[in-house]
Amino acid sequence: MKKISIKDVALKAGVSIASVSYVLNNKVNSRIGKETAEKVIKAAEELNYRANTAAKNLKTQRTNIIGLIVADIANPYFSQIARIIENEATKRGYTLIIGSSDENKEKFESLVNMFYHRQAEGLIIAPVENSEICLQKLQKHNIPFVFIDRYLSKIKANNIQINNYEISYNATQHLIEENRKNILLVAYETTLDHLLKRTKGFKDALKKYNLTYSDSNILNIDKDKIDTDINDGFDRLFQSEPKPDAVFFTSNKLAVSGLKKLMKLEIAIPTDLAVVAFDETEAYELFSVPLSYVSQPLSEIGIAAVKLLHEKITNPLLPLQTIVLDAEMHIKESSKPKN
Repeated sequence: MKKISIKDVALKAGVSIASVSYVLNNKVNSRIGKETAEKVIKAAEELNYRANTAAKNLKTQRTNIIGLIVADIANPYFSQIARIIENEATKRGYTLIIGSSDENKEKFESLVNMFYHRQAEGLIIAPVENSEICLQKLQKHNIPFVFIDRYLSKIKANNIQINNYEISYNATQHLIEENRKNILLVAYETTLDHLLKRTKGFKDALKKYNLTYSDSNILNIDKDKIDTDINDGFDRLFQSEPKPDAVFFTSNKLAVSGLKKLMKLEIAIPTDLAVVAFDETEAYELFSVPLSYVSQPLSEIGIAAVKLLHEKITNPLLPLQTIVLDAEMHIKESSKPKN
């Protein structure tokens, strides 16, 4: 069977070899239009072309490259887990290349294409919403991947999860047991299942303890307008009656933005308001009151993800696995009982 070359891709796309090289090496600039880039990617996919990289071991036909796509490398959760995954990958003889999607579908797809053409042997992925079609292409080309942090229910793949429902239920239960009656959940507007489970855990805890639940108990935040949505929402909620007497933030980014707003509103924590947040970040240390938070088992997640990917690379016929790990509550001063 003839080996497909970069010249073949250029001929099929009707563009120059240089243009193909720019696109497939993820170096698109102002000289390469979006239409040209799309033609090149389509032609490469139809021809099943994968670039010949210098890292390729000619004897084993392996590159020993694996990719990691995180949602936001600036988020301490992802930067910490990236370091753990890099260490584990190195131990197993892999070179790890990291990309950040910034929760953007187009950027996510561009990263997936880049890893495909770099001949990555497998990927560890925090998928973005509505990226199923892109991931189905990876499966079509038999490139293994493992989901971390979140997963897409329509895509069958190895994945590492935490007990999102249970830990959210437990965090809400803790606030109720500390005599909080009007608890506010600050969550993202999303279709991602792991975040929806956190919301469901919250709702079910309120129901279990016969607390009144209404739409005002959840403040849904647009991921692209976090500060604006929290600012407007808190102005409204804390100027109405009954005011929230507890807040549960479902991510560290939401928590940091929310805590800054609470300071501006001069709301006393925990006297007037108890606070619990999801995930750790050093930013919590800047607030005067030690914060109660949920921690995820980052080391276990990273180690398990690399192990699953390595096993799937070396033995593609292995059955898929879902591993569920337990997060942990850390009770601090911010959620002390209401007097």
